[in-house]
Amino acid sequence: MSVRAKFKVVSTTQRKHWDIQKGNIHEIQLQPVVGDSPENDRFYAATPSGAISLQTVNDEAGAQFELGGEYYVDFTKA
Repeated sequence: MSVRAKFKVVSTTQRKHWDIQKGNIHEIQLQPVVGDSPENDRFYAATPSGAISLQTVNDEAGAQFELGGEYYVDFTKA
C-alpha cells in the first residue's frame, strides 16, 4: 500500500559544506498544500499539517525544487 501527499516548497537555501570540496548544501523545506485548486483542497483535507525537510549536496537535485513549486510525495513501505 502507498500514500500520496502533495507538498509545496516554502523555503530553499544554500550554504557551504564544511568540506569545501563537496560544494554547497541545498536545504529544502516543504509543507502540505492548502487550497488554490480543487485538487489541493482534497489533499489539504487529508493532510492539513506536516513538514518535510531535505538537505542534499547534489546540485542537480537541489535545483529541481523551485520555491513555490508543488510536488507529489509517494510513501511506499520499503
